[in-house]
This record gives sequence, structure tokens and C-alpha cells, in this order.
Amino acid sequence: MPGFSRGAFTKTKRFNYRDTQGKAITDPDEIQRINKLAIPPAYTDVWICPVPNGHLQATGRDARGRKQYRYHPDWQVQRNDNKFDRLEAFGRALPRIRAQVSRDLKPARGQPVGRQLVLATMVRLLDTTFVRVGNDEYARENGSYGLTTLRNPHAGVRGKTLRLHFRGKSGVMQDLKVDDPKVAAVVRRCQQLPGQLLFQYEDEEGGVHGIGSSDVNEYLAELASRGAPAAGADAHFTAKDFRTWHGTAQALELTRLACNTDAAELAAAETTGSAPSASKLLKKSKSSSYSVKAVLAEVSSLLGNTPAVCRKSYIHPAVMALGNELAEDAGAIGAMWDKLEGGKKTRRLYAAEHRLLGFLQNRRRRAKKSRTG
Repeated sequence: MPGFSRGAFTKTKRFNYRDTQGKAITDPDEIQRINKLAIPPAYTDVWICPVPNGHLQATGRDARGRKQYRYHPDWQVQRNDNKFDRLEAFGRALPRIRAQVSRDLKPARGQPVGRQLVLATMVRLLDTTFVRVGNDEYARENGSYGLTTLRNPHAGVRGKTLRLHFRGKSGVMQDLKVDDPKVAAVVRRCQQLPGQLLFQYEDEEGGVHGIGSSDVNEYLAELASRGAPAAGADAHFTAKDFRTWHGTAQALELTRLACNTDAAELAAAETTGSAPSASKLLKKSKSSSYSVKAVLAEVSSLLGNTPAVCRKSYIHPAVMALGNELAEDAGAIGAMWDKLEGGKKTRRLYAAEHRLLGFLQNRRRRAKKSRTG
């Protein structure tokens, strides 16, 4: 779509803007709308949406030549809502995804390192390490890596154990250990292929190809649709949904432990490692046992984010709201935990994931009941 452009500073030290016909924009309301977008002065090649309610309001190039985006606030809210709304569907699809990944990790003897085998390995790693999927631009511009952009030196295989050590987003060093013989075996074979990329595959003619984030997301969509009921067949999942799912599950589990006054259970949880540093969440009195700050600190450590990013992008708002609900009606929250414990169990979901899926299902049913009410 043709858009408005931004010119140089005027004598009054303000930017001038031109419409799609190249004419200067003088309407004060239009100029105010553009100024509210807060496009950094250093941006070049600035494009501004001529429509006030367009979901993409502006783009520009930063000092390093990377394209940056400014979205409409209402669209950002809707996008986040949609992301969290599909979390229940993702939880229902996860057992199917895991089952198919397990099948795809059993290649026929003597077969090359095929595309499906490598994709299954990568999805297993997304599910068990919560690593970002990565993209070429970040690797090229920032020297930061995700799963699809890892190089051979980033991985080490010893026996049945895989170690990944690399610089992730925002410069955070990632050191991941995976004890999975199938994954380790595939990665070892990938390292024997020519080229610098870690995750590559061989085609039938012996050609070697890399795998991008779009390939991973297409494979994930295929896995989710296999055997899916009609109601969930059109759900669109991405690699990022693993991080949102596991971040929310961890937040809910830490909240449950914080609400639990049984010291023996808490000690057992810490001993088994199911609730790292869960004691940070407990206070002396029952009424102050929940700490949003502590939950965010734990989940951000798990995902390699800041607490602010975790709260905004990776933890379902309904889980974050439990703190207020606990203060208002601790008894109701306790009853909720009991109900979640007694819910129907699903194969290939861990206990904390069962509780999260039950929590999301109960929330949806309550919302539906209140609407019809």
C-alpha cells in the first residue's frame, strides 16, 4: 500500500511528512497521529500508513539497516489475545504432536538424514529445551542464534547426551543439556554433513539443504492436524507456542506451590527439581504467600527473557490474575487446585501440563457460562 513519507527536519526542528501524492501534510490531527507513533529520528526509509486504523502503522530502517515495525495498539492487543486464546487448543494437540515426533524419530536403517527426521529432532528440542526457533536476520546482524541458525561448533555430542552452547537473543548465553539418545544420534549425523549449519538434511539425490523457521512451522502444522477433531483442525500453531505453553505451565505450577502450605510437599518438589527455587515464593503468612515478582523471575530464567517480556508474551494473563483472585477468595483457589488434581489424565502430558490444560478448559467454560447466563 502506498504510504506517507517522512522528510528532513524543518527549521522548527520537526520532521515534515508527505502524503501519497508527495504533498506536504499540514492537517494538525494527522501530524499528531503520526507523532504519537514515536518513530525514532534515526530511522530511514520511513513508511507511514495513511489509514489511522491500519494494523501496521509504520516501518523504517534502524541504524543497522534492520526493518522495524510500529503496529496499531488495538491490533497488538488482539494479536496477544489470539495467541493466548489458542493455548488450550495447543495443549490438546500436544499429545498428538509428541506421538508423531516419536514415530518420525525412528528412521529406517540405512536411510539418509532426511528432512522429516531432522524436523522431528528440532521439534523435540523446542519441546524440551524451550529454545527459540531463530531467524537468519538475527544471526546475520546480531550474532545471536536460535535452533534453525545454529552452527556445528554450537553443538557437542557425547554418548547419549547433547550439549548446545550459543549466544541467544539479547546476547544471553544459552547452555543446554539434553539427555536423549535419539536426538543425540541425529545431531551427530547432521554434523557429518558438509556445510556450517547444524540442522541440515539430505534429499534423495544426495543434496544438502538447511531448514528454516517456516519449515519448522509447516511441519508443526502438519503434526497438529493429523488425527485432529474437526473443531481443532484449523488451529494454527508456531514454534513460539512451545515457549508460551511451557512458560505458562511453569507459572501456574509455581503459583500452586506458593499457595500450598504443606512444607513436606514443597520440600519434595524442590528435591525432585520440579519447582526450582520455589521457596522464594513462600512468605511467613498464608495471605502473602504469592509473589508475582518471584514467579516472573523463575519463568524468565527458564525462557531466557526479562520478566517484563515474560509477563507480556509468554504467560497467560489468567494465570497472572490468580494472585488477585487468591487475595479475594483463597478458599475458591484451593478448591480449584483440588479439581485440577482430579481431572482426566491424558497420555503424553506431564502433571503440570494436565493442570494447565484443565485450568484453561475451566476458564473457557466459566466465560461461556457468564455470556449465556
